[in-house]
Amino acid sequence: MPFRPVQSEKLSSAVVRQIEKLILRGILRPGERLPSERELSERLDVSRPSLREAVAELQARGLLSPRAGSGIYVADVLGSAFSDALIDLFSKHDEAVFDYLSFRRDMEGLAAERAARAGTDSDLKVIDTLFARMETAHRKRDPADEARLDADFHLAIIEASHNVIMLHMMRSMYQLLREGVFYNRQVMFKQRTTRSALLDQHRLINDALQARDPAGARAAVEAHLNFVEAALFADRKAEEHEAIARQRLERTTARD
Repeated sequence: MPFRPVQSEKLSSAVVRQIEKLILRGILRPGERLPSERELSERLDVSRPSLREAVAELQARGLLSPRAGSGIYVADVLGSAFSDALIDLFSKHDEAVFDYLSFRRDMEGLAAERAARAGTDSDLKVIDTLFARMETAHRKRDPADEARLDADFHLAIIEASHNVIMLHMMRSMYQLLREGVFYNRQVMFKQRTTRSALLDQHRLINDALQARDPAGARAAVEAHLNFVEAALFADRKAEEHEAIARQRLERTTARD
């Protein structure tokens, strides 16, 4: 974690501001454990009483949370952008699914463009490493791992765009996706043709980012999400046809 010795001002206030910035920029994530009091005081170059004062303030503000016998953790500052009732409504209507994909296409296309232009070398290395892990999961034919890495890959691009509002908003949205509110992503990764196409699409995204090609990165993300949308639409149509066929069979059986 990139903690730095604090400069001259009230020490506890300087510690508060530094931890605030790490949470704001998404470097310290919800649920992440802070280093021990001894280690953190050494890395920040402050006394333990000053550190305790800062931690107490951040706990009172709901940014940090203690866990008995475990340490201090970043609180779940994301929460949800939507009420439980609205989330339930999303899960029952395809309109929400396709609007969600349209929203992602706009936001993530912009994020990829920004990441290619302004992301640090470290940002791009993280994205490249995640893609390499996706290739490994693909060879192992592990749809659960592929689905998890897919989300991590896309979030890494959003992090590399260095827009803190977009980062926290999209993390909240991705949490709903991980929970299967919009659609079951693992189903896609179980289909051999589809999962191979998805890997190729992620490769094109990664290649454009590593080449620092903003327009290419945006186009690759948009093409990928267009593919996901088309695949979901085809699945929904197939489900509708199957349902109609079952209903006809049931009516025929009832008449006989």
